[in-house]
Amino acid sequence: MKKIIVAGIGPGSPEDITPAVIKAVGEADAVVGYKYYFQFITPYLKDGCECIDTGMKHERERAEQAFQLAEEGKTVVVISSGDAGIYGMAPLLHEMNRTRLQQVSSNGTHVATPIPIETLPGISAFQKAASLLGAPVGHDFCVISLSDLMTPWEVIERRIKAAAIGDFVTAIYNPKSHGRYWQLYRLKEIFLSEGRAANTPVGYVRQAGRPDQEATITTLADFDPEAIDMFTVVLIGNSQSYEWNEKFITPRGYYREAYQGEEKKGQLIMMESFRTIEGELKRKDYPLDHKWALLHAIHTTADFDMENILRTDEGAVATLYNKVKDGTLKTIVTDVTMVTSGIRKGALTRLGIEAKCYLSDPRVAEFSSANNITRTQAGIRLAVEEHPDALFAFGNAPTALMELCDLIRKGKAHPAGIIAAPVGFVHVRESKHMVKPFTDIPKIIVEGRKGGSNLAATLCNAILTFDDAEQLKPGRDL
Repeated sequence: MKKIIVAGIGPGSPEDITPAVIKAVGEADAVVGYKYYFQFITPYLKDGCECIDTGMKHERERAEQAFQLAEEGKTVVVISSGDAGIYGMAPLLHEMNRTRLQQVSSNGTHVATPIPIETLPGISAFQKAASLLGAPVGHDFCVISLSDLMTPWEVIERRIKAAAIGDFVTAIYNPKSHGRYWQLYRLKEIFLSEGRAANTPVGYVRQAGRPDQEATITTLADFDPEAIDMFTVVLIGNSQSYEWNEKFITPRGYYREAYQGEEKKGQLIMMESFRTIEGELKRKDYPLDHKWALLHAIHTTADFDMENILRTDEGAVATLYNKVKDGTLKTIVTDVTMVTSGIRKGALTRLGIEAKCYLSDPRVAEFSSANNITRTQAGIRLAVEEHPDALFAFGNAPTALMELCDLIRKGKAHPAGIIAAPVGFVHVRESKHMVKPFTDIPKIIVEGRKGGSNLAATLCNAILTFDDAEQLKPGRDL
């Protein structure tokens, strides 16, 4: 009975050929394929099976030969590496079958009749590579070929950008050839520019399923396209992918941590929010400690103008975190109680830090009245007497920030750091300008009129959790 079976023979190892394909090859009257692949199916051929093999780039000729043999009444198996439907022979055979039916003779009758075509799936090279790397395609993924022989590069680049923006795990076929040397560099550039983190796992496997296979796991930042050749499959992780125990893993959904009991639902939501914010930042090359503060600020305010107005001294967040870790920073003083309330109690307890606001101190009213100053100014004066080396965080009162500046100039205050985020219309901008000349004090400043208690508190939280920044895992102490 005449028919064509398109069979995916897997990536190259006998154990990866499915029983259905072995059975089809064993019953075939003729087998057509690229000559390199015959070594994998020869043991299963029946006596007298006709073998038609060709070199590379002769796919169309192989398809035409398959139809000729089928027209003679033979059962023909067309072999294709990996899966026959993924960059394989199946689409070509179906297209050719349709084209043959559209050809008519001079008297208006069809020249050919349709040939039944069956497709037997095979293990694709990216599936084999994934199994060798661990479990990198546990969530939504896509496969992109960098070959521009039949697809314009402009189209390929749009697909790369869509994969990067869409946070897809991405498998790369045909990554390089003798003439195609720069495209993989461009792909890496696009993924980084569209927000894929530099520490995203990247795995690549050369000759997957064959005796000389080699599997490597690295990061997107360290990934070297020069290590890749035409026999290599590359897989790039998504924002949740990670390397553990020399394996590349992409969890299914956002519930891995919840299942393991490591993070609560609130933290998982916060982690997803931070990934979303990171992907929408205009710049992708912020220093880590500035970016960590910026992500907290935008997450709290939903205001991407923070990208323009949040100023951090070089290394300020990291410096203040290190002071917490080495015990030299033990106290955070705030201008109002709302800032203190917003600093995570779990972080304070975990790190042995005290957060204080002096507004409720009974001495403040008397001190304020006696010196004709605001209650927040009085609170700062009292705080400086007891904790001159604290981290001072302002989210409401510009007069309190101005008071601290005056006490610094008089040598009475020596802050470990300053968070300057008062909000309002009177003296707000001036208070922030007043703090800038203290170049030896690490500062985080929200420029202009914007600010607020919630913003000052979240910037404190950014400092206290800076050790989570590299993994982009906020919310540990929720």
